[in-house]
Amino acid sequence: MPKIKTRRAAAKRFTKTGSGEFRRNKAFKSHILEKKSPKRKRNLRKAALASNADYGRVKRMLPYA
Repeated sequence: MPKIKTRRAAAKRFTKTGSGEFRRNKAFKSHILEKKSPKRKRNLRKAALASNADYGRVKRMLPYA
């Protein structure tokens, strides 16, 4: 069987953790930052995990992750 291509856009957005979950960055941190509180902006810096509902979709896009 031929090798499966990785979706490059997904590879730039997700990394697999040691326990097999996918880590992602949070949205809403690129512009219109004046009206957002410092606490909110600080929490947007932290990485989050992809939801269980999206796990299968991300797994298909990253076959070798």
